Amino acid sequence: MFIAMNRFKVLKDSTQDFEQLWLSRESRLHELDGFVEFHMLRGPEREDHVLYSSHTIWASKAHFEAWTRSDQFRASHSRANTGSNKPLTLGHPEFEGFEVIQTIGRRATAAE
Repeated sequence: MFIAMNRFKVLKDSTQDFEQLWLSRESRLHELDGFVEFHMLRGPEREDHVLYSSHTIWASKAHFEAWTRSDQFRASHSRANTGSNKPLTLGHPEFEGFEVIQTIGRRATAAE
């Protein structure tokens, strides 16, 4: 399994616009082999920004890399522009990729 994350430092007065941009965008991730799930996370508030992270789980690093070369990736990122000159973030997102070395899941109980 592979987890791909982008960390966004969103300007405090732009959080609603940033969230609306993500909530209203069309996702084509489900069209890709190896896609497991996506989460947009809102994190801690700092002095000059609020931290957000996109968190995507893939079956493997190879599946993630295939996504970055796909038509779906290009289409998704071509629509990432807000259409406004107003910046929403402090700089570009910071990418972090992780290969999963251990997973511990919740055990089902007899009542389930």
